[in-house]
Amino acid sequence: MAAASANKPAKAARQKAPSQSGLESLPHLYREMLLIRRFEERAGQMYGMGLIGGFCHLYIGQEAVVVGMKAASQEGDQMITAYRDHGHMLAMGLDPKGVMAELTGRAGGLSRGKGGSMHMFSVEKNFYGGHGIVGAQVSLGTGLAFANLYRGNGAVAMAYFGDGASNQGQVYESFNMAELWRLPIVYVIENNHYAMGTSVERSSAMPDLHRRGESFAIPGRKVDGMDVLTVRDAASEALEHCRSGKGPIILEMMTYRYRGHSMSDPAKYRTTEEVQKVRAEQDPIDRARARLLTEGLIDEAGLKEIDRDVKAIVAEAAEFAQSSPEPDPAELFTDILR
Repeated sequence: MAAASANKPAKAARQKAPSQSGLESLPHLYREMLLIRRFEERAGQMYGMGLIGGFCHLYIGQEAVVVGMKAASQEGDQMITAYRDHGHMLAMGLDPKGVMAELTGRAGGLSRGKGGSMHMFSVEKNFYGGHGIVGAQVSLGTGLAFANLYRGNGAVAMAYFGDGASNQGQVYESFNMAELWRLPIVYVIENNHYAMGTSVERSSAMPDLHRRGESFAIPGRKVDGMDVLTVRDAASEALEHCRSGKGPIILEMMTYRYRGHSMSDPAKYRTTEEVQKVRAEQDPIDRARARLLTEGLIDEAGLKEIDRDVKAIVAEAAEFAQSSPEPDPAELFTDILR
């Protein structure tokens, strides 16, 4: 949270959080979710203006999942995900300017303009992508977990994938290997109900995705992925399970994306009323905001301060992305195996 003057009421309100309840981090979690929401909204605008090309998958609605997971993690824990990855990068502490510049294909981007929306990496922040191949990150994440076990470094890998990817064969090969060798990995299924456009009920014979590991003796849990504190608590237990040598675990995060699968998806497979109902009743940011006010952790002035702070960060990122130069053509020949 950005620094504020000591005499501001908002600052005093933020110091009221009761530590025994685990609520003291809620203002920070709220800010992180709001940053992702505002960033993705601006990315959608820039895509519509033609400043972002190619594929672009927005994370709007799912913010509580990655923010809650990151809140429970420790230094050294790794994250790997699919193509809906902007929120994951921001949660891992990557510079919003570098993320937005990569979306616009500029030299200042995290992959120097070569990866675009779906392929960004930061070894320094233990973020291993952004992967465009459906389900590929699950086997790669399992490899990260194997490396952790081999090195004995105590780190846990978190591999995120969606309800659609949960039907990929390589997912089950990874499950088998992970349990066989008791690898420290949390498989995070972000169940937003629709894969690319087909509901999970129509595409999965077993729609309870947290049970997909039962034949491998991998425990699983269904989690309210629209409540950041619930996610954080479930993540804390799952990470401890892995860190204590008990092997992999599956967390099925019940979440919802408000936009289409990608920017080119009109999302006609669901009704406007359905989306509006979820927004009105389950929005993760609104729920956190209401909790903050109810518990007296912050006041309206404090919330407005956070919003101003976040909007300034996003505006700066958008300006940087548009002013950063195009990559040098010679960049095509870097970061490749010859």
